[in-house]
Amino acid sequence: MIGAARKAGRKLSRDFGELENLQVSRKGPADFVSKADHASEEIIFEELSRARPGYGFLMEERGRVEGSDRTHTWIVDPLDGTLNFLHAQPHFAISIALEREGELVAGVIYNPASDDLFHAEKGRGAFMSDRRIRVSARRHLEECVIATGTPFFGKKGHAQFLKELHKIMPHAAGIRRYGAASLDLAWTAAGRFDGFWERSLAPWDIAAGIVLVREAGGFAGAIEDTGDVMDTGDIVAGNEHTIAELRRRLAEAG
Repeated sequence: MIGAARKAGRKLSRDFGELENLQVSRKGPADFVSKADHASEEIIFEELSRARPGYGFLMEERGRVEGSDRTHTWIVDPLDGTLNFLHAQPHFAISIALEREGELVAGVIYNPASDDLFHAEKGRGAFMSDRRIRVSARRHLEECVIATGTPFFGKKGHAQFLKELHKIMPHAAGIRRYGAASLDLAWTAAGRFDGFWERSLAPWDIAAGIVLVREAGGFAGAIEDTGDVMDTGDIVAGNEHTIAELRRRLAEAG
């Protein structure tokens, strides 16, 4: 997984350095896909298919690809933070997770621009490169920096987001919106953020980050604490104290 992410990352880094030559097409309101996105996905698909020939895939651009081994699925976002990438902002990532028999068991999140590599495997801890990482130990929201994502133009949920922001912002030390959910979760796992919430995310946005947060000693699950977060896409993450406070205030938003 790390090898595939690094190889795809080298291609993204080259394209990032030549943004003026990048051919970009539009696939929806404020939701762009570039040649770089497709090239990254193709590299990851080839590398992981070679390493584990029977495994299936769930990928942002390619969709679901069934494998002969129905118990394993790679969940891949080849370029999370596409809008940042296209605006020459070095905050984007490759996200790869492995699901075994319906359970997330490994995750890799890699930012080629900063060379930050986050990885985790179930039962073995979470790491940034070779350094063990853990979630923040802060207990009170007024001490915490919380990350979130804003619904982009053309996407539903603006009114709900503003109500939730109104409930949380006055009680937190700070709110951050950087535009790449995978990195928000990786930074939560590393204690850079004390918590994170966002709604209507896709499985490839959150799968690897969930493994990282959990293996870093934190909690990552559905906002309402019911149902499967991979189905709902409504996620909250942090330590046991921040996640309880976030859930309580998000519930107050209605």
